[in-house]
Amino acid sequence: MADVVVDTKGMKCPLPVLKARKALKALPAGGTMEVQATDPGAVKDFEHFCTTTGAHMLDCRQTPDGVLIFTMKKAS
Repeated sequence: MADVVVDTKGMKCPLPVLKARKALKALPAGGTMEVQATDPGAVKDFEHFCTTTGAHMLDCRQTPDGVLIFTMKKAS
């Protein structure tokens, strides 16, 4: 279970990344965050997000109902 869950379902780029960036700032080093998104472009957006923030992508999956789930760990 992630320390923080960010629900961005129904939002289009760049809102999911902006909400995730805000949540990541409040997260302690080593903390985990789950982002739920429905925008298909979020896959590439969160790959880039991890590159620019130093967060580590732990998991990226899609639920049967089409929700993308990204689990990331903030750099220590």
